[in-house]
Amino acid sequence: MNQNTVNEIRSKIDIVELISEYVPLTKKGQYYWGICPFHNDKNPSMSVDEKRQTYTCWSCHNSGNVFNFVEQIENISFKEALKKLGDKVGIQLDGYSSTINTKYNKYYEIYDITSKYYQLMLNTDKGEKAKEYLKNRGIDNETIKEFGIGLALNDKDKLVKYLKEKKYDINTLNDLGLANNDIDTFINRIIFPLDDRSGRVVGFSGRIYDNSKMSKYMNTKETPIFRKGTCLYHYNSSKEYVRESKYVIVMEGFMDVIRASTIGVKNTIALMGTALTDEQISLIKKLSLNVYLCLDGDKPGQDADLHNGELLEKAGLNVKVVCLSDDEDPDSYILKYGEGKFKSLVMGAVNFSDFKINSLKTNVNFESDIELAKYVNNVIKEVSELKDEIRCEIILKKLANETNLSYNTLEKKLNEYKSLDEEGKKKSLDNLLKKKDAKKDKYIKASEEFIYYMLFNPKVIKVYDSKKLYFIDSNYRNLAAEISYYYHEYGDINIADFYTYLNDKKELLDVFNQIQALNMDEEISDVTIMEYVKVISDYSMRQEIKRLEEMMRKEPDELEKIKILEKIRKLRIGE
Repeated sequence: MNQNTVNEIRSKIDIVELISEYVPLTKKGQYYWGICPFHNDKNPSMSVDEKRQTYTCWSCHNSGNVFNFVEQIENISFKEALKKLGDKVGIQLDGYSSTINTKYNKYYEIYDITSKYYQLMLNTDKGEKAKEYLKNRGIDNETIKEFGIGLALNDKDKLVKYLKEKKYDINTLNDLGLANNDIDTFINRIIFPLDDRSGRVVGFSGRIYDNSKMSKYMNTKETPIFRKGTCLYHYNSSKEYVRESKYVIVMEGFMDVIRASTIGVKNTIALMGTALTDEQISLIKKLSLNVYLCLDGDKPGQDADLHNGELLEKAGLNVKVVCLSDDEDPDSYILKYGEGKFKSLVMGAVNFSDFKINSLKTNVNFESDIELAKYVNNVIKEVSELKDEIRCEIILKKLANETNLSYNTLEKKLNEYKSLDEEGKKKSLDNLLKKKDAKKDKYIKASEEFIYYMLFNPKVIKVYDSKKLYFIDSNYRNLAAEISYYYHEYGDINIADFYTYLNDKKELLDVFNQIQALNMDEEISDVTIMEYVKVISDYSMRQEIKRLEEMMRKEPDELEKIKILEKIRKLRIGE
């Protein structure tokens, strides 16, 4: 691939806009900041440099340009990322397939064909009863089309025969959960396709609709491309709406999401179960830092709100809770109370901390000293986690009135919890500081900073060339040589393009990431340049002298020893 074509594709894509498609970014100073999607980030630690067109995580040290970002977040190769971004800006790449080839392409293809087959069946005469059922539940044709809803007919092998005719073998269909020994897995059910985060169909959920005695819902079994704990319903389709609203609503079931969509609430996703997994939390963080939990209003739903809220807050997300009436879910609530009331409920979502404190009252016997004391201690412990002092005081005053305890007593207890918390944080910080690497020695510091300035200042490259500067460390030596070559070849060094140039040189790329992340001023004085040269040269000389002295110690031939000694003498006098 021509480097100029690669650079042209890179130059046509703004890294801030690209990363914003995956991670919410906020501008602070000269950089944009967001939660890093490549590790369990709790606070925004990834900066995006609009000027250099690069990103850097200051926690996990992941960094790169638009190609590197897409490679990692989509888990694809560099060539696939290049093709994807080339298509995005209308640059065709000769010899590059428009389809990303993976070993699971066949699986995605089968699911896509199956989904279209189910949709077709719903629109036949045999689908009238199912369509009537959906219509009675307020699901019109437009919504059916939007969510790709289909129908598995009341025939035991209709789908299997259809896919066999398309030359797909029965073993593959069994592996994908579409068949069970020549029998269709889904029979006489309304079908809801389940997508992955890229919008590809990876499974199905089937619902009964004719008072059958079968289980209400039936889902695709886990397969190589479908794991329940790594998927979120409506995830890919919600991205645009989440970006506009700046928050995502997490619901329990896909019918809740579909119902909300009928009233224009589309910034929604649904769990594939009631408990969030680490993978799902990571996906949510890529959508938004602001999460509204809108699970069922019954006891299991409230317990799920508490559990999931804890997990989301621990992951650094801002959490609110949409409180539904007892035994209502979003689907039934909207049908019962209508669009206006549901939207008002969403707008009035309560902070998770308030929801949690309020939930502590559940089943507390206020006549029991033991239960009352436990309740008070639990509330104060929660309050100690809050940073807003005014809110703390308001809650304590309410608690004092509620329990007939003095405000001073509660405040004293709160301070005790805060002291314990501060002590714990101090110990954690001390441990962290102990683990910090020792300060870089003078040579490493000079080497890294000299190479850093080579990236931004041609006069430093000229000094490197003229002095024939030698770095003992092979990675520094090779990186400096690559910078010099790139500059002489292309006449300039663009940091974002240089990332691409080093793409197949993993060791050098790691060192480059480390050096360019120094983020110092790009200007440097001649005096400072020569100071770096002296440090690097002196160190190289000392190391070479040590090497020669070791050679001389092991050399049995006296004449060879004299030759080595002469080399050492010349080094010491600077020849």
